[in-house]
Amino acid sequence: MKINEILKDTNYKLNQFTTDQIQTLEQSIFEKQVRGNTKYYTKCLVRNNDIYLGPEEVIRQLYIIVLRDKYNYPTSRMQLEYKVNFGREVKRADIAVMDKDRPSVTYILVEVKKPKLKDGKEQLKSYCNGTGAPMGVWTNGNQISYYHRKDPNYFEDIPDIPIHGQSLGELLAAPWKYADLLKNDKLVNEKKSLKGLILEMEDEVLANAGVNVFEEVFKLIFTKLYDEMASVRDKNRTLAFRNYGDTETDLKDKIQTLFEKACEKWEGVFAENAKIILTPSHLSVCVSSLQDVKLFNSNLDVVDEAFEYLIGKSSKGEKGQYFTPRYVIDMCVKMLNPKEHETVIDTASGSCGFPVHSIFHVWQQILEDLGIPQSHLFTAEQKPVRCDDYVKKNIFAIDFDEKAVRVSRTLNLIAGDGQSNVLHLNTLDYERWDEKTKEENWLDTYGIGWKKLRKLRKNKNDNREFNFDVLMANPPFAGDIKETRIINKYELSRKASLTKVKNPKHFIDHSHQAPTFPEFLRTTGETVFKMPDDTFRKLKIKQHNKLGRDILFIERNLDFLKPGGRTALVLPQGRFNNASDKAIREYIADRCRILAVVGLHGNVFKPHTGTKTSVIFLQKWTDDAGINPKQEDYNIFFGTMQEPSKDNSGDKIHVRNDKNELVLDEHDHLIVQHDLHNHGGYLPDGIAEAFIKFAQDEKLSFWAGK
Repeated sequence: MKINEILKDTNYKLNQFTTDQIQTLEQSIFEKQVRGNTKYYTKCLVRNNDIYLGPEEVIRQLYIIVLRDKYNYPTSRMQLEYKVNFGREVKRADIAVMDKDRPSVTYILVEVKKPKLKDGKEQLKSYCNGTGAPMGVWTNGNQISYYHRKDPNYFEDIPDIPIHGQSLGELLAAPWKYADLLKNDKLVNEKKSLKGLILEMEDEVLANAGVNVFEEVFKLIFTKLYDEMASVRDKNRTLAFRNYGDTETDLKDKIQTLFEKACEKWEGVFAENAKIILTPSHLSVCVSSLQDVKLFNSNLDVVDEAFEYLIGKSSKGEKGQYFTPRYVIDMCVKMLNPKEHETVIDTASGSCGFPVHSIFHVWQQILEDLGIPQSHLFTAEQKPVRCDDYVKKNIFAIDFDEKAVRVSRTLNLIAGDGQSNVLHLNTLDYERWDEKTKEENWLDTYGIGWKKLRKLRKNKNDNREFNFDVLMANPPFAGDIKETRIINKYELSRKASLTKVKNPKHFIDHSHQAPTFPEFLRTTGETVFKMPDDTFRKLKIKQHNKLGRDILFIERNLDFLKPGGRTALVLPQGRFNNASDKAIREYIADRCRILAVVGLHGNVFKPHTGTKTSVIFLQKWTDDAGINPKQEDYNIFFGTMQEPSKDNSGDKIHVRNDKNELVLDEHDHLIVQHDLHNHGGYLPDGIAEAFIKFAQDEKLSFWAGK
């Protein structure tokens, strides 16, 4: 009898147990006929009697095996259905491990009845408070959590429970190197997410701490990233972002010092003399929650999800700008294929996903060229000079949201470990840039990046046009810009109307086909056209009094590209098929070759929005016959995402094997089920791989010779 059958269609899983532990229980299972039905039983390891194996009992018996075989606790120290008194009400804890020297005193409580973490943790806390147990464990077989009850109000995460004969103090005091963090990463072993841990911290302390949650959590993540990088580059260094049994005051002093070192290393993210505001007791809980999490990974997806949640609580979602899922970013980067000598920018950078993944893409090219293998510590190891130079010289990002810019700078600095060209500017209001860039505080933070950006201007003293090779962006697409001062700078702010006239003296003959919007723009007002129906119509150009942000971003982004430059833009689906947006499509086609249009599934940006979106890939026309000379007739690649990647609630759908077990990639990360690219071979070839074949067949310049 396989245990999977008993757990089928429940929230209980077997990921926390080894094959030997599962086989030990399976070998003990036997059948009984109960009222004509076959039921599965085992002999309980603690009570020594036959018990029915329901889903909860399976997990309990397996964890008894874990306590016995992994932690060496004798079953004689264990009690099941342990009574917990709440006044006249009596409840029962699933497993109690009793104190070695005081058999009536609880030492560890284990809860398996509640298969959801929040429910299980609340029940476990109440049982620990009711019995005075200093430690608790909750598991549903898939996730697991270990807690130290410091007092009734605070339950700190601990990395594990002590083995038989070891004290909790000895467990906590053991020095940790980066190798220990890799081995014991909570996100892998306990199936947690950084976002989920932040939510737990909010429940525990942050909601009532009287602090700015974004700022304080950002400081801790920033500090921990620095601590990890330092230990990756010095394998013998002991991790400092950890509670080794320090007093709360000593721990706060240690973390503050570490934070100051991080600020010194990565300038321009926090103000000078910034301090961690959390109280020592609150900080102790937060450090314990985060200390066993490995933040560095190959794509920073772990950190990204957490920052999206934190920023989403404030200003980000109000303007319709949501962080682009990393699998969408990877598709765009693979398709546009940025190279070491090319400049890259994101004009609505969010968490800097497009630039950072462009960095990874080019680094792979550089490392391959140098014959250096890529490791699982991709973002933390010291990189060759060519890798650092590429980031410092060629990677840029802009965002109008100050919190997003600081997140972007952090991730971009970490990825490149050098000066960051991420700027806090309003991309659309470029006429006001010169005012912003004269501010002393702004220049202190962004001056170096601004100096580099200026060198890429098409005209020396004009911030309108630039000479970038690659631009990728997911511009905000909710709400309209109504400020005429901004709108009037854009050609797309104009609208054409035609009025019938009779027998004009001068006209432009368009009897073969109606003029396009760009042709209207290239004529003067009051121009008369002869139309295909042989009527004459006079053109009048007016200004829109409001316009969607994403429309302005289309024109603005094209102005950032040099001739032959290429872009990927995430846009609302309506821009591609609404009759009212015909002028926009004509404007794009006049300035660029449309390389591809990829329709994304409606769930991709949930839970933030269900707006249907597509990604359009463009390359600006150029006079260079070898790059992208203008042509009227050419092939366009179309793709439509079939795999939703998220369910209707916005939760990611992850790849599972034939046994319904979650599959991890080479970095021990869960793999989102999608069809945009092959995720390094873990998924079938997808849209990106199909486009690459198309690009090679079409002899597109940026895939030439591939």
